[in-house]
Amino acid sequence: MKTSKQRTVRFANGPYVQSKLQIILSHTCTYFNFLNIVLAFLVILSGQYKHMLFMGIVIFNSLIGIVQELKVKKLIDKLSVITATKAKLITDDGIQEIPLDDVETGNKLQIAAGNQITFDSTVLSSDGLEVNESLLTGESLPVHKNPGDLLYSGSHVVAGSGSCQVIHIGDDNYATQLVQKAKTKKRASSEMQNAIKKTIRLVSYAIFPVGALLFYMQYFRVGANLSDALVSTTAGVLGMIPEGLVLLTSISFILGVGRLAAKRALVQEMEAIEALARVNVLCLDKTGTITTGNLTVEQVLPLPQENGTQMSGKNIHSILHTVVYAFTEDNATSTAIKTYFTENTSSAPLTEDKNIVTDSVPFSSHRKFMGVSTSHSESYVLGAPDFLTKQKSVLQQAEQYEKRGLRVLLLASCHKLADSPDKLSGILPLALIILADEIKENAPEIFRFFENQGVDIKIISGDNPATVSAVGVRAGLPQAEHYMDANELEGKTEEEIADIVSCHTVFGRVSPQMKQTIIKAFQKDTKTVGMVGDGVNDVLALKDADCGIAMANGADAARQSAHIVLLDSDFSSMPAIVKEGRTIIANIERVSALYLTKTIYSILLCVLFIILGKSYPFIPIQLTLIGATAIGIPSFLLTLERHDTVTSTGFLRHVMRVSLPGAILLTALLVVIQFIAVPLGLDRLMVSTLNLLTGGIVSLGIVAVVCRPINKRRLALCIGITLLFIGGMLLMPGLFNVYPLLTIIKL
Repeated sequence: MKTSKQRTVRFANGPYVQSKLQIILSHTCTYFNFLNIVLAFLVILSGQYKHMLFMGIVIFNSLIGIVQELKVKKLIDKLSVITATKAKLITDDGIQEIPLDDVETGNKLQIAAGNQITFDSTVLSSDGLEVNESLLTGESLPVHKNPGDLLYSGSHVVAGSGSCQVIHIGDDNYATQLVQKAKTKKRASSEMQNAIKKTIRLVSYAIFPVGALLFYMQYFRVGANLSDALVSTTAGVLGMIPEGLVLLTSISFILGVGRLAAKRALVQEMEAIEALARVNVLCLDKTGTITTGNLTVEQVLPLPQENGTQMSGKNIHSILHTVVYAFTEDNATSTAIKTYFTENTSSAPLTEDKNIVTDSVPFSSHRKFMGVSTSHSESYVLGAPDFLTKQKSVLQQAEQYEKRGLRVLLLASCHKLADSPDKLSGILPLALIILADEIKENAPEIFRFFENQGVDIKIISGDNPATVSAVGVRAGLPQAEHYMDANELEGKTEEEIADIVSCHTVFGRVSPQMKQTIIKAFQKDTKTVGMVGDGVNDVLALKDADCGIAMANGADAARQSAHIVLLDSDFSSMPAIVKEGRTIIANIERVSALYLTKTIYSILLCVLFIILGKSYPFIPIQLTLIGATAIGIPSFLLTLERHDTVTSTGFLRHVMRVSLPGAILLTALLVVIQFIAVPLGLDRLMVSTLNLLTGGIVSLGIVAVVCRPINKRRLALCIGITLLFIGGMLLMPGLFNVYPLLTIIKL
């Protein structure tokens, strides 16, 4: 029998993790490492072996990257077990949870609302089973599944429960065949990585022609011998390579994955770290964020009938009991009602009640109600009042409670059960069930944090907007009184929706499709949008957000669609996670200026000295000294700092404000030195000394600019690298091809 152990392919991305071999290859077999090896070979041909010192840094950097990523892999491997989806295998001994990799063709599995369909299967039994296949077909409406129907991997159960038999696994799955053609899940956005990739691509195009022209000028026009021409060419090309920038970003992201994992956040795409850091609109569902997700039944309120009477409390409780216990899957509402029956013996159903459920419609976020038909030819529904009735007296009474932040459900009878509110007829309201949300104690503190960070919190919920607004006000959410019913957005254009959503904080009666629309509306308004959710109804919004964040205890489909999974399923951990993400990105932004400065002035020097027909001003070992003291050491130390001021957009523009002026200044000074050397009678060694001093002083000055505002630690760093640079020139002038500094001082 074929198993999935050899070739299991998941529709959605799993946690970011690579094999040990992939990690080693990713840090050794790189484009820039190949270039460095070519440059080292040229130095060997020149016979000036001291200039190969840069290869030591290349090897050291690769080892650092490998060691750090292996450490992170070990941590991620442990945490991934927590969020690994398991299948519920039906055996003769009952239900057994097994890893997905152990599922075999022919296995019978139990499925329920919230489960991801991981294998193509055939439905064996259906208790109101409804499946959302939007990730595969683009059609968002749930599809009712009967015994014999097919279930496709990549879809997810939105309502009901049932069982199925696996018919395809691994590469045979429908979703696996689709995934190579199109990916519906939006990857987390990374402006910084996109900018760096563009820079690297442009530099890559320039390296070979510029290097060839530089060698030609040095050997055939300047008159340098082959050895010196090779060394000068190596220096020019070596300075152009932004390998340190690539290493810095990759290691910072890898360490970021590890740091966030230590805070119990599992990163499924590394780019999500930057997206999280730049988020300025954070959309939340009320449940699990403002509230704990726990509900309690405050009151069961019988409603007056047309003849002026009302149904007895015991009859109401009996009907309610029949409706709630007709379904095997639990949600917060049904759990609260079941607890109500357990804790209140006086609320127990009638013992003589012999109602047998003959048909049922499970709750879904699309229809907003659940219902049953009984053997007594009676049908009952339980759901949102405004979806089930138009009676003003009932809706006004419900609204009184909703304005106080309470949740209200309507229990009603109907002529015949249907799967849509529009198809129900003869609805007779019987009672209102009043439920209360439990607000999290730390909610006000969390909202203050995001307000101080310039992040707008938006609540998008399927509940009544007045209820959600009242809960938000109680929890201290700024502007929570500005709410609207998302149904009002139906039929409006994208531009109109974008204008409307910017003026509101709370959105109620939001369907899964409208959540997705609201996310896109904020993005259209140039916002970086984060979405926190845990249910099937959040899947569409999670997958289209710039950074989707799911709870580990949420639905399988939500976890698979998200970019980051909170392993503790606690929204209160978000401030710490956002701080960590902002620290990582802010530090990369700051030190990127150091690397790009070298790349820019190296390109400018190559072009200008080719045009001028002058000898290239640096040799490789001098660039190694500048790179180590003014780039490598400070970038490493600054990356470890706690610094969380991130620019919302314009990474490259922000970095260029520091890099470009510094590069132009250094290039201009070096050109001036070459032109004044002859009139002043400076020999070749003195020119080399002045070149290195100028390069070091300007580069160290850029470090000082990046370190602003200066504190004791940064001041110590600036002093330390300056002493190290001067010490190198003092102690090893021959190695760096300069005059002893004491000689220069005497002159």
